[in-house]
Amino acid sequence: MRRDGDFRRLWLGQTVSQLGEQTTLVVVPLFAVLTLDAGAGRLGALRAVGQAPILLLSLFAGAWVDRWRTRLLMVVMDAGRALVLGAAAVAGLLGALGLPALFTVAFVVGSLSVFFDVAYQASLVRLVRRDQLVGANSALEGSRSAAQIGGPALGGLLVSALSAPVALASSAVFFALSFLSIRRIARPEAVPEHPRTEPRRPPVRRQIREGLRFVAGDPSLRTVCLASAAFQLFFAATMTVYLLFLPRDLHLPGAAVGLALAAPGPGALLGSLLAARLPGRFGHGLVLVSAAALGDGAFLLVPALHGPPAVTVPELVAINVVFGTLGQLVNVTIMAVRQTVTPDGMQGRAAATITFVGMGTAPLGSLLGGFLAGECGTRPSLLATAAGMLLSPVLMALSPLARLGRTLPSPPEAPARSA
Repeated sequence: MRRDGDFRRLWLGQTVSQLGEQTTLVVVPLFAVLTLDAGAGRLGALRAVGQAPILLLSLFAGAWVDRWRTRLLMVVMDAGRALVLGAAAVAGLLGALGLPALFTVAFVVGSLSVFFDVAYQASLVRLVRRDQLVGANSALEGSRSAAQIGGPALGGLLVSALSAPVALASSAVFFALSFLSIRRIARPEAVPEHPRTEPRRPPVRRQIREGLRFVAGDPSLRTVCLASAAFQLFFAATMTVYLLFLPRDLHLPGAAVGLALAAPGPGALLGSLLAARLPGRFGHGLVLVSAAALGDGAFLLVPALHGPPAVTVPELVAINVVFGTLGQLVNVTIMAVRQTVTPDGMQGRAAATITFVGMGTAPLGSLLGGFLAGECGTRPSLLATAAGMLLSPVLMALSPLARLGRTLPSPPEAPARSA
């Protein structure tokens, strides 16, 4: 599989795209906190605006992905993100990159990322055989983990040593490289429902309803939605408080903040490797529940940290390596479950529905984190939001998802489409 030239092009494009995303996710809030002196409420609002497209556009993106060629969508989204961030970098160099501009950049880049992320998940199913999905997902998620290492560290370093415009410009370059790689994929792509060959295709809203019904009707996918929604709500709240806690309570400089944010990456690389082996040995359900409980529980240690950076940074790294390893094990296993039990013609809508329900709570979580930090302080807020993340493994443990064995069931037939 890894000798397949087209898969390597998708892999490379997805890797540098994720590196651009991870850099941007650090640069924008750090610029707001360190340069514009944004408080807890404004930081929470900024993160919520960047995450709002998940709630607003995911279902629409899923319907379009199932109707169009995924690679065309991916290169268009890459080009759009490169142009937006390039323009933001120029504005920053001219001294015109204020908080309103950051809100706009966050929303537009977040919108384009929603389409790209849904498209690349569906593209993988059209590019490799189903028996290769776990290995292919492990490779792609391993690359995403590498981006989680390099992106935050690079973003924090550039903001600290150079400037936010330079950091934004680096993100634009990554998206341009992704554009160049993905557009070189040569293998013809079979599109289950293409508008040029389906003269009586149903409207987008009907396709969206079909995706919602399919996911709601499958016990495993339904649980993935609920568990993801619970996790993302409290994880977004935790990260909003975390971005205030690191520079203001632990007094970490920008480069150290970038290092702390990158710390889950090495663990995530290990988690991607484990995901290719452990579910087939111990069962998918057991791996999901135990990894989620232990990984989320590790973050409860963060609010207890005190001392100088020489002490707290190694402690943060250790905690986040555990969190990254087990979190990535959960992510890869869940993606394999979703792709395996979903028919080809429903892949985009299933991914988008899960994204909509699961990630759609993230903007609310960001607002919640900003509110709690402003009202209760960062340490109590971190403890409360980190404890809330444990609701996710509880939901999985109480569901049929926990009983999935070493092999996953075959997908059902795609639901009949109305004329």
